Amino acid sequence: MLLWVLALLILCGFLWNYKRQLKITDITEKYIFITGCDSGFGNLAARTFDKKGFRVIAACLTERGSAALKAEASDRLHTVLLDVTDPENVQRTAQWVKHQVGEKGLWGLINNAGVLGVLAPTDWLTVEDYREPVEVNLFGLINVTLNMLPLLKKARGRIINVSSIGGRLAFGGGGYTPSKYAVEGFNDSLRRDMKVFGVHVSCIEPGLFHTGLSDPVKSAEKKLAIWKHLSPDIKQQYGEGYIEKAMEKLKSTTSFVNMDLSLVVECMDHALTSLFPKTRYAAGKDAKTFWIPLSHMPAVLQDFLLLKQNVELANPKAV
Repeated sequence: MLLWVLALLILCGFLWNYKRQLKITDITEKYIFITGCDSGFGNLAARTFDKKGFRVIAACLTERGSAALKAEASDRLHTVLLDVTDPENVQRTAQWVKHQVGEKGLWGLINNAGVLGVLAPTDWLTVEDYREPVEVNLFGLINVTLNMLPLLKKARGRIINVSSIGGRLAFGGGGYTPSKYAVEGFNDSLRRDMKVFGVHVSCIEPGLFHTGLSDPVKSAEKKLAIWKHLSPDIKQQYGEGYIEKAMEKLKSTTSFVNMDLSLVVECMDHALTSLFPKTRYAAGKDAKTFWIPLSHMPAVLQDFLLLKQNVELANPKAV
């Protein structure tokens, strides 16, 4: 009996692996649109999918980013300047993309554009500190998606939303985590709504990666700038030496950051080209072995592990 069970498990594993290897055809006839291509995941994705033969339309925020990308890509790749927080810009871009893709429609939309904003204790912040990450990471993503949906329906294509492990666990105060939690909710409702149209929606949850978005030095500088303008009462509550220790800890996180950006692009690739794409992808060892498993744990354990690293930083005084 045990042998039969073992054989069945092996067969199931083989079939599952075989299923994951099945790929789409006619890549060279398929258009994909990627946001946030000036650097990081978006830039690497645009170059990677261009080499694979896709007809890539890469949205960049700056002329400089656009020119640098075109210099490294084939003539098939087109760039367009796009600020995802500008509704008129998004609408004009969608019309331009419609003209480019014609009756083929849009096979893939990769919502990659994002910003980190300020990471700092909640009581240091104002509502303005929350605004930019929410505008870019959430409303920008939603607006681009809504404008591209008719083209994606026509192609029965794929939507890939780049979220974060910050959409599973709140690891710091500021607008980044709330924006990513909301992206997860939008992603899930969109996925269910689009099933009837044959449009598959996937979500990628990267761990901590070394990109311009997550530069620990820049994060430390933003946190320090806010500290300098805090009231003496708040500084006193956090205790002497708090900011120096916090700066050291932020900068030391570089040793835990994933350096290989292709791990995220490989998830994008599977979501775009597999006949059976996943609904969710975890990218990075930290996401797979720590963040995602922890997100399923009881809140008391999450709080213990996430707070443990900061216990020695603060010595809060009674208010």
